[in-house]
Amino acid sequence: MLAQQRHDYVLGQLRTHGAVRVTDVVAGLGVSDGTVRRDLELLEQQGQLTRVRGGAVLPAGSAAGAAPAAEVRAGAAPAEPLPAEGAVVGMLVPSATYYYPEVIRGARSAAARAGARLVLGVTDYDRGRDLEQVRDLIRSGSGGLLVTSSEGPVVPAPLRELLEGSGLPYVLVERRSAAAFDHAECVLSDHRQGAYRAMEYLAGLGHRQVALFAASTPTAHPVTEGHAEAVRLLGLDPSAPRFSVEADADRIAAVDAFVRACRASGATAALVHSDQEAILLVQRLRSHGVRVPEDLSLIAYDDEVAALAEVPLTAVAPPKFEVGRSATAALLDRLGSPTDLPVRQTVLQPRLLVRDSTVGPPGAGARAGADPVAEAGVGTGAAAAAV
Repeated sequence: MLAQQRHDYVLGQLRTHGAVRVTDVVAGLGVSDGTVRRDLELLEQQGQLTRVRGGAVLPAGSAAGAAPAAEVRAGAAPAEPLPAEGAVVGMLVPSATYYYPEVIRGARSAAARAGARLVLGVTDYDRGRDLEQVRDLIRSGSGGLLVTSSEGPVVPAPLRELLEGSGLPYVLVERRSAAAFDHAECVLSDHRQGAYRAMEYLAGLGHRQVALFAASTPTAHPVTEGHAEAVRLLGLDPSAPRFSVEADADRIAAVDAFVRACRASGATAALVHSDQEAILLVQRLRSHGVRVPEDLSLIAYDDEVAALAEVPLTAVAPPKFEVGRSATAALLDRLGSPTDLPVRQTVLQPRLLVRDSTVGPPGAGARAGADPVAEAGVGTGAAAAAV
């Protein structure tokens, strides 16, 4: 069963009954308790429910029996038409399988609420397809564009020129313009801040030497910057290993080299981008006789599958759903406004989800600054707390 199908089932039960129990969802869907709890955690992050002991309830102000926005629109028309109703929104993304599914869901949610239609173009990180896909979206009748280039974090000049020449309003999503002072609207996660918060948490636990492993993606550069700033501002040991791995590199060889470097340097913690590399690292650490978190604490960056590692990983979670929702809302506002709106450049802060892969450094005794929820033994595994 797809995650979207599980989410729809949970939200349907909530709308009907006002509350749902984990045990009932497990029985109704035939999935594991851990899967349901992770689904509830994600839906709570999106503001669609409030978790309680043993299950979830509707958020404050919601009523049981209420139909979702799209169903309300299918019945009687609202008293006042929503802005940009009937508009076609073209959305360019580099992937539909990792990171961006939640961004797309956020965009789809905002479009459905406004009565607009979302049309998707996917490049699979093929830089040569960005221009082709945008032209296709324009030809499809898009009245505005949401654009995430295959390259990043800065949108390449040829793509920017095409967007400007199209005459259509557009919003950059998880990307920005190359110019420091620019009128391009954008909505993006502050990955520098996300990396810094992870490092700050580890420093609070007592770690002084925190290594970095970063796979080659558009997110890697700001994560690396955030790590470097944290080392400087928090007074951490600058000699900790820092690996930047190209996309075509041998991943296992690179991870093994990183493990050896951590052991040689005495590093006690690591920030790892992305989840896939972090999960591979846990496996390779075990083969080298290094335990997580007893010998090396780990924080993954992205929180796509971090909770599914053999040791559920503490992770930085960019606000992907909200990025998509906010970008679409900004574009629809512009489409529906009779006047010229101020340019909005929105930066959203990631969250740190504390799980089982982070403790104080070896020999430090009790965890300095440990999370009180985790200490009480509540919610460990899938997600102990959000910082």
